[in-house]
Amino acid sequence: MLWTYLRLFYEFAKAGLFAVGGGLATLPFLYNIADTTGWYTHADVANMIAVSESTPGALGINMATYAGYLTAGVPGGVVATLGLISPSIVIILVIARMLKRFQNSPLVQRGFYGLRPASIALVAAAGMSVFKVTMLDLPAFAASGSPGDLFVWKALALGVFLFWAQRKFKKIHPIAFIAFAGLVGAVFSF
Repeated sequence: MLWTYLRLFYEFAKAGLFAVGGGLATLPFLYNIADTTGWYTHADVANMIAVSESTPGALGINMATYAGYLTAGVPGGVVATLGLISPSIVIILVIARMLKRFQNSPLVQRGFYGLRPASIALVAAAGMSVFKVTMLDLPAFAASGSPGDLFVWKALALGVFLFWAQRKFKKIHPIAFIAFAGLVGAVFSF
């Protein structure tokens, strides 16, 4: 079990170190962890996103906690979370000590500017992965070859409706949309 905790810390520390751009940028790392360790599936990642987006807190931290919990219970959730946040804490402490001296450096400014495309790419890749898991039914499409089997029509309809409703009713708090989506998912067995 100690090996599992050490591996959880290591895998999530890597994600925390390299997932520039926020919580969704951790998704490629979560998929990689799923593929290399077998601790959870890609469908579990979709559930992590749903739970993490529906609960208070940072998305990446919530997903690390959830993944760690799936892998090794409550201690696993704590270890994965500590692994994810440790690189950020160390980096922020180092940067805070050095920022005053280097904040106006053209090299530092260009470095930060260069991180933007990497962040966008990671978040876009994560969005595409979420779309694939949530909206597409590739096994059904492969089995039948029918274009009608390509999409999960209930999920697609709900997504389009929520996108429209969020734009139309801007004064409604996002929690109402999350609660509505959870209710629809429970009633219609998503």
